[in-house]
Amino acid sequence: MKIIFLTVHRKDRSPSQRFRFEQYLAFLSEKKFEVTHFYLVSEKDDKLLYSKGNLIKKAFLLLKYVLRLIKLCRGISSYDICFVQREVIFLWTFYFEKIISKKTNLVYDFDDSIFLPNISENNKNFSFLKGYKKIKKIIKISDLIFAGNSYLEEYALNYNKNVKIVPTTIDTDIYSEVSLPKSEFITIGWSGSVTTIKHFEYAVPFLKIIKEKYGDAISIKVIGDKNYLNKDLDIIGLPWVKETELIDLSSIDIGIMPLPDDKWSKGKCGLKGLQYMSLGIPTLMSPVGVNNEIIEDGVNGFLCNHIDEWVDRISQLIESSELRNKIGANGKHSVETKYSVNVWKHKYLNYFESLLNEKNSIV
Repeated sequence: MKIIFLTVHRKDRSPSQRFRFEQYLAFLSEKKFEVTHFYLVSEKDDKLLYSKGNLIKKAFLLLKYVLRLIKLCRGISSYDICFVQREVIFLWTFYFEKIISKKTNLVYDFDDSIFLPNISENNKNFSFLKGYKKIKKIIKISDLIFAGNSYLEEYALNYNKNVKIVPTTIDTDIYSEVSLPKSEFITIGWSGSVTTIKHFEYAVPFLKIIKEKYGDAISIKVIGDKNYLNKDLDIIGLPWVKETELIDLSSIDIGIMPLPDDKWSKGKCGLKGLQYMSLGIPTLMSPVGVNNEIIEDGVNGFLCNHIDEWVDRISQLIESSELRNKIGANGKHSVETKYSVNVWKHKYLNYFESLLNEKNSIV
């Protein structure tokens, strides 16, 4: 059986792709599938596409991508399944998804509230091209939907009844804590990206209180935005680097994931929290969306809403290595038993097989 994964970004470029399907490719190849990954944006194109300005060059890139997709669609029927993650192309049209759905089985995966308007600052001039309204149309024509959580499932069920909740998962065979020399201070860490650094700002008020309370006994680390700077908290942001990701995360003693309580955040799948937890890092998250399912408050992590809750829970963890170890170990166990690739890979495979068996029985 042949399956093609059709995405915007190359392998290891997008966290959504990495933790939604890329870590399953080897397993699928070991089983019955011949796996192909087709992507649009090369590493060279990436730098141009997400830079400021360069509107004419970006327009030519879009034309190149459209022509490549037209060529791909001519032969898409040779695949038993086409897996689309989020969208085929970052335009308003769902033309390509529609063509694909007529020629083969379309599996659609989404892990954010991408049916709501959202656009990066660097490409705000292209906001008229964004197609958040097309998401429901793609869902309607798909043969199978993978929704990252129950909030997204509820949305998808309005347009398609064949929806499966597939949580974002961690490959615990790869994600293991790196042993580092013991530090003289406690590091509070946040991991994200340039597009999510705005969520870190929700942490600044309570982190200022923590900094005033503990001074040089703590350090605060931001990973994912090398341009981030906060002099009051003595933070210079670090870039995300795949080769050092585990080392950078393992240097964190306490992981935080603050979020606003809005519709966009309710669609998020708790990835950063799961990454901390998988490494045995005690984790604190805002009680928004799926975070309420991931965290059992006070057992495998903490759910913090107000500033005083964040300050109190972080203070407890700073002052007790025993509590850090206990919460960290429980969090790691939760990932291993509920949110790991090892737990989900057979379900993942079975969803594809069931789809093809159902289609074959109809034929």
